[in-house]
Amino acid sequence: MPPAIDPQWCVPHWSVPGVTAFTTTRSGGVSAAPWDSLNLGPHVGDAPAAVAANRAALRARLPDGTQIQWLQQVHSSTVVEAAVGDNLPTADGCWVAEPGIACAVMTADCLPVLFSAVDGMCVAAAHAGWRGLLSGILEETVTAMGVAPQRLQAWLGPAISVEAFEVGPEVRDAFMASGADASAFSPAPRPGHWMADLYQLARQRLAAFGLADVSGGHYCTYRQSSQFFSYRRDGQTGRMASLILINP
Repeated sequence: MPPAIDPQWCVPHWSVPGVTAFTTTRSGGVSAAPWDSLNLGPHVGDAPAAVAANRAALRARLPDGTQIQWLQQVHSSTVVEAAVGDNLPTADGCWVAEPGIACAVMTADCLPVLFSAVDGMCVAAAHAGWRGLLSGILEETVTAMGVAPQRLQAWLGPAISVEAFEVGPEVRDAFMASGADASAFSPAPRPGHWMADLYQLARQRLAAFGLADVSGGHYCTYRQSSQFFSYRRDGQTGRMASLILINP
């Protein structure tokens, strides 16, 4: 069974000194349907004033003085260093070793992965849909952090589960060619298609890269409709945010 869900966020079950990390749920904001209610994405058709109010509410839940590094996500393997300011880099991962800057990624079925060094001195966030996983976004994020994988913890935030994520044969073929274990795929009810396990694919790739301390992976954005946005379920919908920072 998945852990209990706070009305406004899900948190990793890890113990890292001086680090704040969580994924928001869809609750606690001001957006009207179909973005109800804590939509944090400005690119999905929601009223700009509602998104601004939701982001202000999010900042109010963070330690005083925190700034958030948002990204222009494109399903790539590009990773950038988070920085202070209003820059919006085109990337799908960011890292930081400076207190007070939150690394953030937005999702609505794709897999958010949060990373922290065990001493809390470097953190990162990655947006990993199947394209990002296949292109190496997780490995690139770990490499950018400059911390040995054995000294990192990773948390798999809310994503679509294997029970709801059907893909075509070309997706399975691409992962199998990249070295994935076949156990991450099971036959779909539709002939010739497959049910893909994003959580397992992420665990496989992280383990192969030397990172074994991985937690999370218990949710389903598609099936848990009252808690999470899901693009595959609803089409036009909002976005959750997964954030991690070294406390200022």
